[in-house]
Amino acid sequence: MSDAKNNEEMRSAVQKKKYDLAIIGAGPAGMMAALRASECGAAVVLLEKNHMPGIKLLMTGKERCNITNAETDTRKFASRYGKNGKFLLSALYRFGIEETIDFFHKNRLKTKVERGGRVFPESDRSGDVRELFLGLIKENNITLLTNCGIKRISLKQNAIENIIMDNIQITAANYLICTGGLSYPRTGSTGEGYKWARQMGHTVIAPAPALTPVLVRERWVKELEGLSLKNVSISVYQNNKKQDARFGEALFTGAGMSGPIILDMSRSIGKLIVNGQTYIFIDLKPALDFNKLDKRILRDLENHKNMSIKNILPELLPKKLIPVILKLANIAPEKKGHSITKDERRKLKALLKQFPLTIKGLSGFNRAIITSGGVNLKEVDPKTMRSRIVNNLYFAGEILDLDGPTGGYNLQVCWSTGYLAGESAARNSTR
Repeated sequence: MSDAKNNEEMRSAVQKKKYDLAIIGAGPAGMMAALRASECGAAVVLLEKNHMPGIKLLMTGKERCNITNAETDTRKFASRYGKNGKFLLSALYRFGIEETIDFFHKNRLKTKVERGGRVFPESDRSGDVRELFLGLIKENNITLLTNCGIKRISLKQNAIENIIMDNIQITAANYLICTGGLSYPRTGSTGEGYKWARQMGHTVIAPAPALTPVLVRERWVKELEGLSLKNVSISVYQNNKKQDARFGEALFTGAGMSGPIILDMSRSIGKLIVNGQTYIFIDLKPALDFNKLDKRILRDLENHKNMSIKNILPELLPKKLIPVILKLANIAPEKKGHSITKDERRKLKALLKQFPLTIKGLSGFNRAIITSGGVNLKEVDPKTMRSRIVNNLYFAGEILDLDGPTGGYNLQVCWSTGYLAGESAARNSTR
């Protein structure tokens, strides 16, 4: 029997059945919610508009899937989401980092912890995470419908009555929306969940790209494309005041910068650039203050006084960066170490401690890992993920106004809120 005929027969059977929970969106939050609701005895239907679930999950962690972060202090973990982090505490206490890792281990997926507490599958394959969920969905007899285009969500007396799709309607006691945000729209994240939330009376905090590369005005940055910087300090300035600063790794792109610390600062940069010109300054030698760096440069020049400056600097800088640094300092690459003037040395020192870039903007949703903004958390019960406006509606995952830094924090939102929403909806359907 063909897949198309199978799917058609399934849709016909689905229309005749009333479910305890209908979940819109089969990403990480939706799949986790479906499994937990099923464990609690609920009849679940999982609806995905793409041809298969978990497409965006396959892309996470550079296709390695950064499952979570191994931070052991729950409150400290929640604080990484800013002022909205308190909302997540109930979900984390119900299904947190330890429970998440145990979940994967119990289902035969081994994990490993890398730098910064990042937790990955031991196999380094995001596909293994997706296959684990698909297998569990099948084992638990959860109804999964793909290629589902939802036309309308019908309300009656402050509750959802049904979902209208192509030629069929889905009826359930409870409904969960976890359709994600607007990041990586090619994976199906087109913001439909925001539209439905607004139609049902919810406030949506304006979505914006988060964890996204930064674009700069300097055209010569193209010469540095692919250059990775480790153990650097990067500061963001506006109106001659430091607005943000991070230490760690960064990466030059053809049009600007990316990498962990740039991605983590992109949200604050996005807010700053609305109010005026904003700059990045990179401290390439944070372990050395200006005096120590000056002594280091003097020593290198003295030790290699008959060598050209371009061949002396590799002891201090990545080779790819040297031509740009010398050009900005207006120093001839072939100039000998003994000929470098005090003023030229001052320029070198300034560039090594405050390498300047002028921010042009952010790369946008096409390159953003996550979306900031979303359904207003004041309108969602943090203890259940249930809407405070629509009686039988729940939310989970990226659709909520809740985003964190890189390092597994955003997938943990999906696991924790999905688990709690699925459990709460299942229990609500049996009352």
